[in-house]
Amino acid sequence: MTIGLFGTCGGSIWRDSFMKRYQENDVEYYNPQVDEWKPEDAVIEAEHLINDEIILFPVTNETYGTGSLSEVGFSILQAIKADTNRNVIIMIDQNLDVLDDIPMSMNEMIQHELLKKESLRARALVKAHLKKLKYPNVYIVKNLEDMFLLSMELSAIETIRTGLEKYRIK
Repeated sequence: MTIGLFGTCGGSIWRDSFMKRYQENDVEYYNPQVDEWKPEDAVIEAEHLINDEIILFPVTNETYGTGSLSEVGFSILQAIKADTNRNVIIMIDQNLDVLDDIPMSMNEMIQHELLKKESLRARALVKAHLKKLKYPNVYIVKNLEDMFLLSMELSAIETIRTGLEKYRIK
């Protein structure tokens, strides 16, 4: 059983505490964020998106999230289509104020406000569309802590489900 840590990449550090806590609990995970990305990493990432039993997809407030937001719908449909028992947990941060604290020139400030406005619009649209999905195994959480706790609960369920398989009549 593997938990795929997808979502916001780049300089993001959200995965650090997740990986530490998963290691403490002997939970296997996949981290797609690598120091030196190579084209073959895309193949490995795609395999994990198709095969990992639990997919985490946070869009944090560390970036405008344009790449992550565009991946959310595609990734969810791909993951569910490959296995309807796969669990997907999504978190879309609606607060981009953290980006306001970065020192900027006037031109950068204008660009930032435009990007921030567009990102907030896209986040609201994606979240509204996600709420319309009728998949029982797609979850939307409010914050990273809820994401971690739910991933641990689903991991426990998957472990039990796997253990029960040996007793099924074949």
